This record gives sequence, structure tokens and C-alpha cells, in this order.
Amino acid sequence: MPHRGWTLDDVIDIRGEGQAEWETNYESCMMCGNEKIRYVHIVSHAEVKEEFRVGCVCAEKMTNDYINPGAREKELRNRASRRSNWLNKNWKYSKHGNPYLKIDGKIIVIYKDKRTGKYKVSIDEIFGRKHFANLTDAKIAAFNGVEYLKENGQW
Repeated sequence: MPHRGWTLDDVIDIRGEGQAEWETNYESCMMCGNEKIRYVHIVSHAEVKEEFRVGCVCAEKMTNDYINPGAREKELRNRASRRSNWLNKNWKYSKHGNPYLKIDGKIIVIYKDKRTGKYKVSIDEIFGRKHFANLTDAKIAAFNGVEYLKENGQW
């Protein structure tokens, strides 16, 4: 088993959107056996057929890169924190009873589709197509939409 020469392919947060800590199926590091890894670094090597799912410290050592694995994990941690804060924001209610937020001059509204009774999301004049069974799922979708717009310079 080579200990060096690995490439960092991806870093993932295995906790699902809106998933509680106790519901998370943590992984174990395939290199050192450390248990309860939430942020999984996926590394590959030319001499090994399967990808390895490891923790940050092992990813740094295996790739000989002591900057990018930690930086990518930090991005995911920050995103998870923003998502958690998003759900706890003080949403206001419109005269029609729809929860909304005004951020940077943009208005995010969650409303019920009259035909289906399910929730939908709009960000300014962009109306989402997906339906959500509950308000929490709709708020998470709104967060993802805002993050997407920011990442693509449309915010």
C-alpha cells in the first residue's frame, strides 16, 4: 500500500441536508482506522484500483499537501454552519402568511402551491420548480439556491 503519491479527488460532508447529528452514518478512515469521520476526503493512486475514503490528516499525508485538504474541509464546515444559521434565521411573514427573508436587497419567499399544497421557493423573480413536503426542506432548498447564485456570481 503506497503511503505517498495520492491525489485528492474530492471532499464530501456525509451528513445529509437537514440531517441531525444522531442520524449521521459516520465513516472510518481507510488508512488509519480512525472512526467517526464526517468530512470524507476521497483520494486515489495510480497503483491502487479503488479510491480511499480518509480523514483530513491522512489525506494531507497521503497527498503530501498540507493546505488543500484542510482548506476544502473548512469550506464544507463553513457551509454547514451557514446552513444551520439559515434555518434558525428570523423569517418574517408576508400579509399572505408566506415566510420570507430580505438579504442584500433580494427577497426569498417560501409559499404553498395552491394546487398541490406543497411548498415552493422563489428568490427575487426566480421561481423554483420543485415542490417540498415541509417548510424545513423548502428553507434548505432556498439556502442551496442562494449559495448557487453566490457561487456563480449572480447574487
